[in-house]
Amino acid sequence: MKLTTTLTAIAVAGLGTAAAAETLRLNHNNPPDHPTHLSMQFMADRVAELTDGEIEIQLFPNAQLGTQRESMELVQNCALEMARSNASELEAFEESYSAMNLPYIFASEDHFNDVISGDIGQDILEASVDNGFRGVAFLTEGARSFYGQKPILSPADLEGVKVRVQPSPSAIRMVELLGGSPTPISWGELYSALQQGVVDAAENNPTALTTARHGEVATDFSLDEHTIIPSVVVMSNCAWDAMTAEQQEAFMTAAAEMQERHGVEWKKASDAAIEEAQSELGVTIHEVDKGPFVEAVQPMYEEVASQSDTIADLIERIQASAPDSGS
Repeated sequence: MKLTTTLTAIAVAGLGTAAAAETLRLNHNNPPDHPTHLSMQFMADRVAELTDGEIEIQLFPNAQLGTQRESMELVQNCALEMARSNASELEAFEESYSAMNLPYIFASEDHFNDVISGDIGQDILEASVDNGFRGVAFLTEGARSFYGQKPILSPADLEGVKVRVQPSPSAIRMVELLGGSPTPISWGELYSALQQGVVDAAENNPTALTTARHGEVATDFSLDEHTIIPSVVVMSNCAWDAMTAEQQEAFMTAAAEMQERHGVEWKKASDAAIEEAQSELGVTIHEVDKGPFVEAVQPMYEEVASQSDTIADLIERIQASAPDSGS
């Protein structure tokens, strides 16, 4: 009788373990109302649905578990299951992302969308597996432009201007070539840095003016649209390998659905942010002749391509995939 009771207890415990969901923590530095958070919540809901609750994703917004760099290091070391970073900061962890960070490498947002949804994008996402993590999806954050206390209509307007950049070699070099003074500052410190004059300007997409309230401390947004740097949702190898093949397939299905959905939602959010920045925050939006900017940053292409054959090949493939490339 005692043996039967013990075996029953073990069986019940085993059933409880099987029924318990595996929770994947996903850290990111945007607020809960940001489009990227909403898209990742969509993915979390779909993963739970497609795995019958076996896999759950718990989101940690506002960098609750660390900065982008800190969370990437945790993911690499299997101390955190997932993170949302961006291609700019990720180039320090996987060189392939450097190709995406080149100014004006994408001929248009349509060209960018074609790249991230095709073979090139998939190759970049998978390139980091030997570095402890894999990308599972791109989340567009639109084109990045300069903003601050004056219009930036040509590279000459950046001469001597302290510009906040992400801690990325590509971002730093771009601002240098354009004549500015690149100043790496974390995202969470940028509002006060603009407010107190620690930096004169920053560069980001239009939603920075509204969701981060930078339109309260910046008067002008100049649409030079120098880069289209996506966010990237990444997962540690440990978390990926712990899933069954069926769970991995379900996860990637949800990630692909999120990526496609996000592109549509982002366009709506970006247009709304420009309207809100103008009407409610008093920000002036400026159209810009991009030609002088494009010319000024051309040295970056050879410099970045010379870093490795992998990067050179990706640059060539991205450029050849542009609709007007003749390929």
